[in-house]
Amino acid sequence: MTSAPADLTVVVLAYGDEPYLGAAVGAALDSRDVSLRMVVVDNGCTTDAVERLPDDPRVTVLRPGRNLGFTGGVDLGARDVTTPYLALLNSDAVPRPDTFARLVATLRDEPDVGIAGALVVLADEPQTVNSAGNPLHVLGLSWAGSMGTPAADAAGVRDVASASGACLVLPTAWWRELGGFPVEYFAYLEDLELGWRTWQHGRRVVVVGEAVAAHHYEFGRSPLKMYLVERNRLLLLLTTMQRRTLLLLAPPLLAFEAAIALVAVLQGWGRAKVRGWGWVLRHGGWIRARRRVVQGSRTVRDRDLAHLMTDRFEPAQMPLPASAAPLERVLQLYWRAVRRAL
Repeated sequence: MTSAPADLTVVVLAYGDEPYLGAAVGAALDSRDVSLRMVVVDNGCTTDAVERLPDDPRVTVLRPGRNLGFTGGVDLGARDVTTPYLALLNSDAVPRPDTFARLVATLRDEPDVGIAGALVVLADEPQTVNSAGNPLHVLGLSWAGSMGTPAADAAGVRDVASASGACLVLPTAWWRELGGFPVEYFAYLEDLELGWRTWQHGRRVVVVGEAVAAHHYEFGRSPLKMYLVERNRLLLLLTTMQRRTLLLLAPPLLAFEAAIALVAVLQGWGRAKVRGWGWVLRHGGWIRARRRVVQGSRTVRDRDLAHLMTDRFEPAQMPLPASAAPLERVLQLYWRAVRRAL
């Protein structure tokens, strides 16, 4: 092991039983052509997975004593980072040996890139994409972009609205300039928020098709998850969108709120949806303060970023019944008019 300064610090969170934590950390430590350190934040691991990590001086374990959520855990892990680059890696994502070197090289070669994300493939089907960058829908929704498509089709470096937090790298100075994650998000959509603010600050977000991480992905839905996803969608819209954009999108956004509330009731998470509205109403002061920070520091207008947003739902992630197709078409026509008016 060399004593030369490390290029990269990789932050990994541990929560629950963590069956793949050792594989993720071990694979990162075996990375080629890049010198790295690792910070593992024990956010509430319920097994001995953290204790069984490799006895490697490059690994530091932090134990906050409670679950800080993804946002708080990553912010803690990144707090004392001194390396030029910072990486986020999910505890169930296994990077290839050259993945981090490729991501760092992209950031070095293309200084206008603020975040370089890996191509995330399914661990049990590595020829298939889990996420090739996550989109931002005009209604504030997001999902694992291009899921189910051939990984071979995602070659090269591609601009995306946001990179999956499962495996990404950014300059540590850029992380600090953006202020990291807002801890209020706790979990879900925080990587989208970071990516979208990167674009608003004049830098690109890309996915590097040759930098691959295999993700042991499981799609789950619970009232807690839906509460956080829906609440954070509203926080994203209310803090990152310009006033004119919000006013122009108000009709479809209000209609969608009514529709998703009905869906929530029918699917059994209606209380979670109402709880999200309650949080937003009780924390208006935080939302206004956050909005002032985000809008006051941005340098790129919404109209210049509108091409990165989508008005289409991907069937693999957001399947719509056939009866909803005309409504989606209406939304697309409306968004076309909004883009001209921005």
